[in-house]
Amino acid sequence: MSESLGSPDLDRPVRASRWSDAQSREALQAIAEGVAEVAGFELVGVSVVREDGYLQIMVLVGPEEARKLLIDSLAPLAPMVDQLALADDWGTLKFIPHERLILDLDRWGWVADRPRDHVEPGKWHPQDQLVAPLRGADGTLLGTLAMELPRDGLIPGPAQRETLEFYARQAARAVVATLEHERLAEQVRLARAAADVVRLAVGTQSPDRVLAECGRAITDGFRAESLWIQRIGPDGRCDGPLYVDGGPTVRLPAGIRALASAHSRRAWERQCVAVLAPERPVTGVLGPEQHAEVIEFLAGLEVESLLFVPMGAGRECFGAMGLTRRRGGAEWSEEEAATALEIGRDLGRALANARTLEREHQLVDELRELADYKERLLATVSHEMKNPLSAILGYVEILGAEPGLSDTALACVAAIERGGGRLAQVVGDLLLLHESTGIEASATAEPVDLGQAVTEVVDLNDAVARARRQTLRTELPDVPVLALAEPRDVDHIVTNLLGNALKYTPDGGTIAVSVERVGDQAVLCCTDSGIGIAEEEQARLFDEFFRSTDPAAVAQPGSGLGLAIVRRVVERHRGRIEVESAIGRGSTFRVFLPAAG
Repeated sequence: MSESLGSPDLDRPVRASRWSDAQSREALQAIAEGVAEVAGFELVGVSVVREDGYLQIMVLVGPEEARKLLIDSLAPLAPMVDQLALADDWGTLKFIPHERLILDLDRWGWVADRPRDHVEPGKWHPQDQLVAPLRGADGTLLGTLAMELPRDGLIPGPAQRETLEFYARQAARAVVATLEHERLAEQVRLARAAADVVRLAVGTQSPDRVLAECGRAITDGFRAESLWIQRIGPDGRCDGPLYVDGGPTVRLPAGIRALASAHSRRAWERQCVAVLAPERPVTGVLGPEQHAEVIEFLAGLEVESLLFVPMGAGRECFGAMGLTRRRGGAEWSEEEAATALEIGRDLGRALANARTLEREHQLVDELRELADYKERLLATVSHEMKNPLSAILGYVEILGAEPGLSDTALACVAAIERGGGRLAQVVGDLLLLHESTGIEASATAEPVDLGQAVTEVVDLNDAVARARRQTLRTELPDVPVLALAEPRDVDHIVTNLLGNALKYTPDGGTIAVSVERVGDQAVLCCTDSGIGIAEEEQARLFDEFFRSTDPAAVAQPGSGLGLAIVRRVVERHRGRIEVESAIGRGSTFRVFLPAAG
């Protein structure tokens, strides 16, 4: 899971970080002070075993010089275990005479400036060690309680050992409780940070916004000095500026940007994180020279360590985030590394979703621009065709009235007139379609009697219905049904629906038009016994220029704009239109408009 997250390079003494929980340290401090006071030792320290296999001195009672040198310092655990095997077994306590000492105290400890030669038997030598291994219930070594320099200058006797064993048992319980408390506190802290990232990232619609929303939660959750996030584009290069939360603005040199890009992809492939710090060994994805370049860059920013975490989703790496800590900051734990990698995955998914949403919005804008262009084109072409068509039809009428034309010439004039008329109808429909695309009609709407509008349109088409032996009837209530709309628009709706019903209903068929009020809506219904519409074509029925593939429908002339105009007019009035139909069983159209009054 992690690279270079294990042991620090301890060829020289290293000072580790303090724990975040002051109460944990206070409990251990009380144990150390009790041993120093009651048992009479000048130097008492409590250490805990770290995950990386080192002992870290957490608290120390003793000379200020020793405290400054030893608190939070690290010492290798293995030599201590070997040393305890050579000690005198006093039960809970292990006494290490100076002559059996194998630990390098000059390197890993502190030795009082006292005479070391000619120490009388029974008296304490400055290099003698008294250690109580602190173990858990399963026997695991959790830490040590070390005591040096008894105030009476004597090696403890049996009575004093009993007192020391009591404190050793207390220290063991305190260390167990402290470690468990720290573990739970860290789990809660990291879980909260991860949950905050997911909560903030969900639904965020742009990559930049994702980082802005989540940055502070990540920085605070990991107790980091600052957070750096560098995105990588599809071409594998750094995409956009470096995002920084906390700390000064950072400008990555070209070489560091290239390393960040290459390392991010390799780390994502391996699903690992890395700690970049002076005491850490070179990572598996950076060479020695590259590692040195990064460390030098971090030092210039006063950054002691950087937790490098890739971000991605699936096989694609979207970049990396770097969590920084200054000197004296906490060591990066395995729990933090694991949680950071999970957050890298969560951020990757959020960035992928945001990128998709962003692209969808771009496509919507492009489609909207294309639709606007189409509307402008149709309007322009329609307006440009209207006047020439009027002239053509006018001259055709004059030409048709000219005496002396042959039958053939009159047939040609009639054909021109029919074609011009159909073209004029298409131009008129296009202009009407363009007009119905405007803003909502609420500003110009007024109460319109639907029953009266239906009666007027039915009267105009009664002759057409009788010529085809069609039954055309209306079903109107005694009380007027008022719709809040523009009168001209209502006329377009009724005319188009009734015109389609007459056109697609065979001779001898039936068409019924009804009006009613349902709640706060005025409802217009037009039902016919015509040829019907296939179910798979009903979804496109209101699209511009759509024509059914049914041969019976194709045989009827039309532009495919009538129902598109009806839908736009209805929607402009904040209404809706529904259709029920089946091949050979006729069709029913229902229009719902806001009722007036």
